[in-house]
Amino acid sequence: MKNSDLTTQKAGQLQATDPEYVRLVTQISDLWENAKTKAVLAVNTELLDANWQTGQYIVEFEQGGNAKAKYGDRLLVNLSKDLTRLKGRGFSRSVLTYMRKFYLAFPKCATVSHKLSWSHYR
Repeated sequence: MKNSDLTTQKAGQLQATDPEYVRLVTQISDLWENAKTKAVLAVNTELLDANWQTGQYIVEFEQGGNAKAKYGDRLLVNLSKDLTRLKGRGFSRSVLTYMRKFYLAFPKCATVSHKLSWSHYR
């Protein structure tokens, strides 16, 4: 934050040109910026893990480890309807297909870079 950014002052307040005050404002501003960045990264990590695990459940538990479900697309259609009813948007058949492909492409979650977002993988 630049000194010129701290221009509004009233009598009795610290001066925007006071280096200690500018440092305080900068520290607090940086603290909140870093907290927001960490929060976004944490949310991204959790969503990637949830998408990966959903793909794992579909492949491993529902399909018995096969690359393709015995039930065909009907499984994903039914899952889509039920999950959308229970959880709301974000569980279309195509999104579930991406989750399944995500797991198949990265069968070990440790190989997934949590620096990339879900849209990068999709």
